[in-house]
Amino acid sequence: MLAVGGAWLSVFVPFMVVVITGGVTVQLFESFEFVPFAVFVAVSITGLVSAYWCSRHSAGWTRSQLRRWCAVVVRPGYSSMPTLERDERGYWWTGFSYHRRQSTARVARFVHWTVRDAATRRDAAWWVLNPLSALFFLCPPALLLVGGFSFAMDAMADPREYGQLSSGHPLSYLISLLLGGAAAVSGLLIAPYAFRAHLDVACRVLVPGRQASATQLRRRVEELTLTRADAIGDQAAELRRIERDLHDGAQARLVAIGMTLGTIEHLMETDQAAARELLSEARQSSARALQELRDLVRGIHPPVLAERGLGDAVRALALDSRQPTEVTVSLPERPDAPVEAAVYFCISELLANAAKHSGAEQVWVDILFRAGLLRVTVTDDGCGGAQPGRGSGLRGIERRLGTFDGTLSLSSPPGGPTTITMELPCALSSPRISTSFDKG
Repeated sequence: MLAVGGAWLSVFVPFMVVVITGGVTVQLFESFEFVPFAVFVAVSITGLVSAYWCSRHSAGWTRSQLRRWCAVVVRPGYSSMPTLERDERGYWWTGFSYHRRQSTARVARFVHWTVRDAATRRDAAWWVLNPLSALFFLCPPALLLVGGFSFAMDAMADPREYGQLSSGHPLSYLISLLLGGAAAVSGLLIAPYAFRAHLDVACRVLVPGRQASATQLRRRVEELTLTRADAIGDQAAELRRIERDLHDGAQARLVAIGMTLGTIEHLMETDQAAARELLSEARQSSARALQELRDLVRGIHPPVLAERGLGDAVRALALDSRQPTEVTVSLPERPDAPVEAAVYFCISELLANAAKHSGAEQVWVDILFRAGLLRVTVTDDGCGGAQPGRGSGLRGIERRLGTFDGTLSLSSPPGGPTTITMELPCALSSPRISTSFDKG
């Protein structure tokens, strides 16, 4: 009953405030010609302020009930109101607009903040839905409880007739008591479930992020499961590649160097010329082994990427590319290291594909950060006709980006040009500058 009364009271109070304000305004300005305009302004202001106050208190009371009955702690999460700042011209900046007068700036700031604040919008939505939810869920058990109790009490004072039973018969009292008691007990039994259903509606409205449907959540879980499996598979494949490269490359050369040094030990006393020749070969083999180790390290995580960031690492790729490549970077700060590495290797794969398959004469790489998204566009003037399903390269890039909730879009009509766009949500860290680079 308290919840039903509070739900409707939060709507009734602004309505009464509007009625009283309208009446008072008419009485004050009845002799003026602008009475309708004055009534409209006064009613609008007082109605919005009272509705704002009631929505805040209604949402606050509902949050306390959620914490009490459902053990769900719902923090309001109101954003802070921006501070007023005065510029050198004397205008007041509200965080949204400039105003000459401070009082106007205060009102404008409050209005803008109220409209834009997500928690306030949730409070307003609950202020509208609260009476409807209370009417649908809470009124039936309340009516059963009150109606059953009233029916039983009224039947005791004014006995009713049931078929052949007279109004004064003892069984008529018993039947009336049973009917009223059954209705009241039914109301009591369903009241907790109805109240929890009402609070579940409140939770869906007031809790941020609870609007997602079960289908959306299930789809999200499936996406995360697939991307996790792809990330684990890519990691295992990368470890196997490193092991194979070490075994077939640097390890084999080091074993050969060890055998050569053993041979040199036996030749030092008998054939010094042959020993010197073998020493020269061992020196050359050690240099090649060192170069292979450097190439392997560069394939794991290029030093230029770790030291100078994504922009310079992509420029280094452009210098090694077969086609003339223009690189444009607009990053105010550096992305996180895992994102940098993923984007670097994706660009490296795309440049390699352009060199192998497109027959392009020019490649453009644009890297920029806007609105929380790292956007990379690789364009070439080749023959076009690229499709993700024709090879494993683009699918591998999609899997690598999917680990970071990234997306890949492809535009490659026959005859070209081919444009591949990658977008990844990310945060930036250390400062960088916006530059441009051309490889002639």
